Amino acid sequence: MYTSAFCGPCAVARRVVERAGTLVPSLSVVERDIASWPDEAERDGVRMTPTLIVADDAGTEVFRGEGPPSMPQLLQALSRALPGE
Repeated sequence: MYTSAFCGPCAVARRVVERAGTLVPSLSVVERDIASWPDEAERDGVRMTPTLIVADDAGTEVFRGEGPPSMPQLLQALSRALPGE
């Protein structure tokens, strides 16, 4: 998840991701502030914050969302990243 300081929508995205983590205990989240990780943000094509990228165990992107995700949207994306889906 790419975020930036003082980003209101980023705080909303964090809360949604945190709640999803209670439902999907295997969820692993890496948060990167674009000011501290500009090269990675550029490499990943991040145009705004928050940007949430969900990848499967092989590192293949299965979902990308700009702006805070809804819980159903995030859970659906996570289901695509789970093995066997």
